[in-house]
Amino acid sequence: MRCPFCHNPDSRVIDSREADEGATTRRRRSCPSCGRRFTTVEEAVLAVVKRNGVSEPFNRSKVVAGVRRACQGRPVDEDQLKLLAQQVEDAIRATGAAEVPSHEVGLAILRPLRELDEVAYLRFASVYRAFTSLEDFEKEISELRDRHITAGTPPLPGMQTDPPVRRRGGGRSQPTADAGAAGT
Repeated sequence: MRCPFCHNPDSRVIDSREADEGATTRRRRSCPSCGRRFTTVEEAVLAVVKRNGVSEPFNRSKVVAGVRRACQGRPVDEDQLKLLAQQVEDAIRATGAAEVPSHEVGLAILRPLRELDEVAYLRFASVYRAFTSLEDFEKEISELRDRHITAGTPPLPGMQTDPPVRRRGGGRSQPTADAGAAGT
């Protein structure tokens, strides 16, 4: 590490400490040439490789901006969006990879977004997974229903636990012989 005072290309580490829950390392250094001390902060750079092959540093604000659009009109505040972005970054860093494809970032967003707001999740998933038909939505909604049933959580208001039954004949019930006899 170059000394910021005399620009000597060599310095000696005196002390190292982890900061920000291990995300950064603070090192106290000493320059053998001028004898002055200085501190450096090291952080592992997490890079995202886009579809076109360009690599750029991971940016939480891009995650927040993308999810904010899906949450438009939903009861989700900025603090919740920032927490979601932190969860996404933590999940990606936990893989240990220095570079991750942008596709993996999208996958990392889906789980915490589903927990935060299911409607926003459906909006985001429909764009991210490129839903092309009504069946894509129905499949995803069915999986959300199944998740509520297996977890024992009550469904959202207005969410039917069973799909509606379609009847033939315009939905009118046909009288039977027994029904007419019961009335006499």
